[in-house]
Amino acid sequence: MYLPAHFNESRTDILHECIAQHPFGTLITHGKSGLDANHFPFELAVNEGELGVLRAHIARANPLWQDVENGDEVLVVFRAGDAYISPNWYPTKHETQKQVPTWNYIVVHAYGRIHFHDDEKFVRGVVARLTRTHEASQSTPWKMTDAPRDYIDSLLQRIIGLQIDIARLVGKSKLGQDEVARDILRAGEALRARGNYQIGDAMLAHAAGKPE
Repeated sequence: MYLPAHFNESRTDILHECIAQHPFGTLITHGKSGLDANHFPFELAVNEGELGVLRAHIARANPLWQDVENGDEVLVVFRAGDAYISPNWYPTKHETQKQVPTWNYIVVHAYGRIHFHDDEKFVRGVVARLTRTHEASQSTPWKMTDAPRDYIDSLLQRIIGLQIDIARLVGKSKLGQDEVARDILRAGEALRARGNYQIGDAMLAHAAGKPE
């Protein structure tokens, strides 16, 4: 990934938080059949390994677990939002006309080694933890025990677990850092007015800490 220094986000805690808040990642592999991309919700264990561990589950029918070898290097991309930026939002555009459209975004790339787990205990644990995490905001959270045990057991037989030990984290936060504060501020406000609070708020926070 092209990463100018002013867009680099290298703080591990910030990158972990980004993954936790946006856990639906794109797993990119290069197996026997060549390049492939799959999309899964991931669980992040921040206190395991040097940079954390990612876990997920896939359908047994998905050829990924047979196409990729245990120990192969993989990449998982997590997107935390993106937005088109119109030059009309920049005050300096109206003064100089020297602005062009761009696209702002926040992403995290997690590199690591993959290992598959065809193990009922491992798979059940991943499913249970993902369920607890994403049901937590419901007024009446669904639990695995809400369904008949034999039904859950049969479904667990149809999935495979995977684990990625993170070896490297790369974060890019492109929020107009190369623009003056008032341009970042006005563009952030324009995004918020259009309902894009993720990038809009991030731009406003950056503008507040940047001298004019």
